[in-house]
Amino acid sequence: MTVATALADQLSAEAAELEREAKEIDLLVTQARSEAARHESRRAAAADKLAKLGDGSSVKEAVDLANQVAILTRRSALMDGQLEILEGKRKSIVRLQESMQASANRVRDLNAEGVPAGAAADAEEGVIPQAVSRLVLTAQEDLRREIARAMHDGPAQSLTNIVLQAEIVERLVLRDPTQAAGELRQLVEMVQQTLEATKSFIFDVRPMVLDDLGLVPTLRRSARDRGRRAGAAVSFESVGVDRRLPVEVESGIFRIVDEALASYLAARPDTISLAIDWGEALVVTLKASRTPKEVRDMDFAEDGEVMPPALAAMVAERRAKHEQAVAAARKAAVIRLPTSLQRDLTHRAQTIGLGAEILDDGGCLRLTVVVPRGAPDADTAAPS
Repeated sequence: MTVATALADQLSAEAAELEREAKEIDLLVTQARSEAARHESRRAAAADKLAKLGDGSSVKEAVDLANQVAILTRRSALMDGQLEILEGKRKSIVRLQESMQASANRVRDLNAEGVPAGAAADAEEGVIPQAVSRLVLTAQEDLRREIARAMHDGPAQSLTNIVLQAEIVERLVLRDPTQAAGELRQLVEMVQQTLEATKSFIFDVRPMVLDDLGLVPTLRRSARDRGRRAGAAVSFESVGVDRRLPVEVESGIFRIVDEALASYLAARPDTISLAIDWGEALVVTLKASRTPKEVRDMDFAEDGEVMPPALAAMVAERRAKHEQAVAAARKAAVIRLPTSLQRDLTHRAQTIGLGAEILDDGGCLRLTVVVPRGAPDADTAAPS
């Protein structure tokens, strides 16, 4: 058995294992949905009953109902968060399984067509070079570290605060139901904020809308959300019929544009726009700029006007200073991507076969990719 055949078989086996895992997660998602619906139904019933209690109701009954609402609210929030995570994991696993199976098929096709003798000899040597393997492992660990830190500082911390707030509500319910009602409202607000933060975290890790609907809706949401957080309006435009692209191309374009967008917004631009043009080649253009600082116009003598040498020299000096001020104002209005980020984004674009240009002295990023013929439209492609 050749190394290529063994690799193809290994990829197929891993794809089958991922398919099995996806089916198990489907069952967990179904159970989580049912459990979340049950908790929400019970919470709504308890809250409704609590709201309808009259003045003649016993304090114990009010306390019991308020306690039920607090506990069921917490359980419902936890189930909703778990459901979001499970669904995100399932979609990622399905995409990875499809990618692995496609890779296995490509390896088999290449093996059937044959490879050059030198390449075959290198392949028979065995494993991936140690330096490449080390780089891959390092990148994986860095990614895990970043995700763990983001989870700890974000959703995990928020869930801890929710638990503490629920304990406060539980204690107050027995002593002061009126104050407990106010704390309960704060608890509900905390749950809602945590759900929004968790959704944002999932979007940053791997936006599910990219798998389901494609590039345009994902970039539109990224522009809207990042613009809202930065307090700036991002102009978004997509021209032509959306089409689905290979997974690695869609992911690559989204990551590159999203990082560049975040960098531009951090510089507080006056205007920022994201345009997508679908044609024979897909062109994605991201621009950011500031309005140049106004430089007061100055009256100068007409060219060719005869003046004493001293006066002519003074006018020439003032004209040069004015031109320098105008040039400096225009230069200050340009928003540039950092040089290191320019290199990184350009290299990543080239790695996945994209054309990348940095224009307008760094104030414009343009990505170009040839759209494969026969690629399905985004609105007719089946979601993954």
